Amino acid sequence: MFRQGLPVVVGAALVLAFTSSSVFSQSINQNLGSYLTEKTAWGHPNLQGVWDRRTITPLERPARFADKPFLTPEEIRAYERDSAARGDGRPLDSGRAGISVHDPADLDYGVNVLPGGQTSLVVSPSDGRIPAYTEAAQARAAREARAREGRGAADSWTDRSLTERCLTWGMPQGMLPQAYNNNIQIIQTPTEVMILTEMVHDVRIIPIDGRPHLPAGVTQWHGDSRGHWEGETLVVESQNFSAKSSFRRSNVNLHLEERFTRTADDMLQYGFSVTDETTWDRPWSVSFPMLRGDQPMYEFACHEGNYGLLNILTVARNLEKQAANN
Repeated sequence: MFRQGLPVVVGAALVLAFTSSSVFSQSINQNLGSYLTEKTAWGHPNLQGVWDRRTITPLERPARFADKPFLTPEEIRAYERDSAARGDGRPLDSGRAGISVHDPADLDYGVNVLPGGQTSLVVSPSDGRIPAYTEAAQARAAREARAREGRGAADSWTDRSLTERCLTWGMPQGMLPQAYNNNIQIIQTPTEVMILTEMVHDVRIIPIDGRPHLPAGVTQWHGDSRGHWEGETLVVESQNFSAKSSFRRSNVNLHLEERFTRTADDMLQYGFSVTDETTWDRPWSVSFPMLRGDQPMYEFACHEGNYGLLNILTVARNLEKQAANN
């Protein structure tokens, strides 16, 4: 979708500026419009409402767009047309062609690339790709793989991930565009901001009253989050992630910074930066706009009907019986 009133050059300015917090805020503020007059009763920028993050833009930039951070309007139309031609309901660069785990009718990626035509959600590094894993992260993954070989990967439901157990998508994974359930809802008070994600029905209540972070020994699946305002931008910093959380192999050492800024009456610019020197060889950032949603929030009732987990454990027990009888 090539939004009227948001040409590619403006989209580029908004996205590329995210790599520097101060430059990002300055760039956003120069493009603010009449929605700035809409404040909460206590004077904060109003971020409230339901926001839709559906997009067919991939997380990482495809190799064929290696030096192309933005598509032209003609390329946007071609990309959307080619994506719609896939029969499995997935975007053009989802990397899962021929693999069917859902009825295509169950999927809801949307049909448009991001407004402005950026070729990836990742905006830093400039190649639009997630940085390489450190040697420590690779060694950690190898140790975990060896441990699974020794004890099996499905001895118990506790061996499976929090996502697979329908407990949480985690952070910031839960804020990225998904295959369906792409709404988030924001509710503000003078001292907290609540963010509800439709996928897995996660609720985060983020203090913005200046209170300190929890002690380092207190860890949580979503980390310990604290927010503050930088001009018109809500900045949320999270740390103290649980060892049970896992964002692309990162957990206890993850530091997450998120930024929320209204950039139009119907648009909320969202971005995050992640830092973990034990997992990636450099920090990296994502930035994309969400559009005001026109659908209600629905409950994600996954855990009660999680037959996938039951099937995984049942098959594991059957394989063990077969091995014992051979």
